[in-house]
Amino acid sequence: MRNIIFIAPPASGKGTMSSLLIEKYGYTHISTGDILRDMAKIDDELGQTIKALLEKGKLIPDNIVYDAVEKRLSMKDLDNGYILDGFPRNLDQAKKYDTILEKIHRDLGVVIVLETPKEILRERIIGRRICSNCKETYNVLTGVNTPKKENICDKCGGSLYQRDDDNYESFENRYQTYLDKTLPLVDYYKEKNVLFSVSSLKPEDTIKEIEAIIND
Repeated sequence: MRNIIFIAPPASGKGTMSSLLIEKYGYTHISTGDILRDMAKIDDELGQTIKALLEKGKLIPDNIVYDAVEKRLSMKDLDNGYILDGFPRNLDQAKKYDTILEKIHRDLGVVIVLETPKEILRERIIGRRICSNCKETYNVLTGVNTPKKENICDKCGGSLYQRDDDNYESFENRYQTYLDKTLPLVDYYKEKNVLFSVSSLKPEDTIKEIEAIIND
């Protein structure tokens, strides 16, 4: 199974696509956060260093992140394919990732860009409401999964709330960060002939496009 990196702006449906691929194909989903937490459980020098930094709430230096990524990707449980989330985030990390893959003899796989118009992403975030009880997610702007009763969960009757960062200013900041830091990766991976773009407007269509890519 071909390994996958998603390049996607906030609210593009990356989590939904990852869940569907994991369920159907047995992919392993890993993020840098997962990797660091996993490594912190291992009683060796790297694990002890990461554990101490995490316990103190300190930022993990890039060189330690790279060592942790290399060690995690070397493990046999990823031989059936993995979805790498949150890494690489910029060109420097992408180049370092290439070095790691070459060292551990793993294939890059494919890089998939989830394309969604900015105004739809904005509606998905600003209109998002979450049940305070069962955590079911709704949206009051997109017309998709709208609660039947205002501010009431359809499933359990719990009250719905809006996250503090689900606002216009926060979205604009996150989207601009995506453009500044992440989009340069598109050109980088395009030159390597591993980049594919799919529309993420309708999940049922998006997953079909992704399946065609990974099964090619």
